Amino acid sequence: MKLTPGKLAGMKAVSNARGVIAAAAMDQRGSLQKALGKEKGGEISDAMMEEFKTLVTEVLTRHASAILLDPEWGLPASKARAKGSGLLMAYEKTGYDKTGPGRLPDLLDQWSVRRIKEAGADCLKILLYYTPFDPKDVNDKKHAWVERIGDECRANDIPFFLEFVGYEEGADEKGVEYAKKKPAIVTGAMAEFTKERYGVDVMKVEMPINMKFVEGSKSFGGQKAYSKQEAMDCFRRSADIATRPFIYLSAGVSNQEFTESLELAAEAGTRFSGVLCGRATWKDGIAIYGKQGADAFRKWLEVEGVKNIGNVNDRLKPAHPWFEFYGAKSADELG
Repeated sequence: MKLTPGKLAGMKAVSNARGVIAAAAMDQRGSLQKALGKEKGGEISDAMMEEFKTLVTEVLTRHASAILLDPEWGLPASKARAKGSGLLMAYEKTGYDKTGPGRLPDLLDQWSVRRIKEAGADCLKILLYYTPFDPKDVNDKKHAWVERIGDECRANDIPFFLEFVGYEEGADEKGVEYAKKKPAIVTGAMAEFTKERYGVDVMKVEMPINMKFVEGSKSFGGQKAYSKQEAMDCFRRSADIATRPFIYLSAGVSNQEFTESLELAAEAGTRFSGVLCGRATWKDGIAIYGKQGADAFRKWLEVEGVKNIGNVNDRLKPAHPWFEFYGAKSADELG
């Protein structure tokens, strides 16, 4: 198995010396602006969004193999990253279409894969809300959309990271009933997008369980959806279906809950190749920035943010190099 030169260079740029992706995520837009505005008690300007992203990037990329940013507010931040830290860029608009069913996605109007690559991105990422249990016509649209982006990435020779987030219309997605359905939603999505036709190079996936409902875990909230053994089986089933590298996203949970999930993934023997972790490292600093400003936020990042990313990095020791999925012992074998 060979990788094209651009895809190989991009994958090397965002992974560490071991071939593990230890990346930070800072591509939140609408939700971040809202959260910052709530803490500040006022409007959050473009300059403030750029400042917040730049501070996160400057401090955390010293401890991350790469950072994920957006082209709207993230371009100044992309220049502030530590030497040797790669750059992933988001291509989708924030949020989703609320005018009809299916949470349909859209791409940024003034951007293309070519332009994102020209802006310095090593890899491209899109986010898709997806459940295999949606009506066929909804998922057909989504499948075609991912195929188009896969082809655009092939044409521009840049790695394609697909992030999919499960959902169920009308359900409490933080509740126990959804937690029971989550393993089938995550596993079904991984089974679909691991197919060659989509051209996905790395799947950025949710934990197939909700740690708050794993009996006996530190994060356990009192209601059981799975025993520890059942949760580990969920990790194995989803991982076994993957024919290409996959990494875990933090989905806005606390640092403690995310690191415990990574420990369980490792204990289950899951062949994950790293993380793209955002809010679990910096979200507790939103209130600091909103109420006390940039200097206080930088100080918080240098202590608590660094501690948080260190906690995550410690849990990546059992992670498998992405190139193992291609049967290689090193990335150079694929060139």
